[in-house]
Amino acid sequence: MAGEKSGILWGKETEGDNPMNAFHMDESGQNEEQKSPGLLEKIRELGQTAVPQLQDSNIHCLTIIGQVEGHLQLPPHNKTTKYEHIIPQIVAIEQNPRIEGLLVVLNTIGGDVEAGLAIAEMLASLSKPTVSIVLGGGHSIGVPIAVSCDYSFIAETATMTIHPIRLSGLVIGVPQTFEYLDKMQDRVINFIIKHSKISEEKFKELMFAQGNLTRDIGTNVIGKEAVRHGLIDEVGGIGEAMSKLNELIELAKKRKEGIVQ
Repeated sequence: MAGEKSGILWGKETEGDNPMNAFHMDESGQNEEQKSPGLLEKIRELGQTAVPQLQDSNIHCLTIIGQVEGHLQLPPHNKTTKYEHIIPQIVAIEQNPRIEGLLVVLNTIGGDVEAGLAIAEMLASLSKPTVSIVLGGGHSIGVPIAVSCDYSFIAETATMTIHPIRLSGLVIGVPQTFEYLDKMQDRVINFIIKHSKISEEKFKELMFAQGNLTRDIGTNVIGKEAVRHGLIDEVGGIGEAMSKLNELIELAKKRKEGIVQ
């Protein structure tokens, strides 16, 4: 009876009653399970089994979401974009010959000024075509990141908050602190003026406006307003952004062919 039970247990799904056959089946079954964590991870993270594959695409998508995290680590419940993760990606994009264009998607409340400027400077200095699109919000230090690309879009309902720089934490109340703050603010203003069509006078007017924000000074511009002020190039969604990026890629190819010839 023991042998029969053994044959039933081992041989139900295998050829014959040889336990070695079942061992091979179990071993292959384990291999299948070892392959499945990737699929299970996709289901857990995205709620779906089919995930669009971007490996064969000539366009890379870079997302700037939540709060731009700088030198200080934010609490774990904050959704953040860590600059030490973004900067190596931009370097890899520049070095990878298969990537011909970069799409930057923003939905950020801002964050660390120096970290945001570092990302913006790297995007502005890329040799490959770049297009940015503001979805939801591109506030505070998200503004220079949005304008750093070759062409910028904003969704019709998306917003951008322009306000003066402020310090958090312990602040030493001496004239040097305010001088440093002014210099830092000038760095941000000069970058935005250089990489967009807005004038310095208009930008400062929006930055120091009173009454537009309930508990702060500054201005919240929405969609078409950002385009009208010259801050963003065009109102549009992901389709328009991808179309523009492909157009810039083709122009870059023709320019390169012309130089080679």
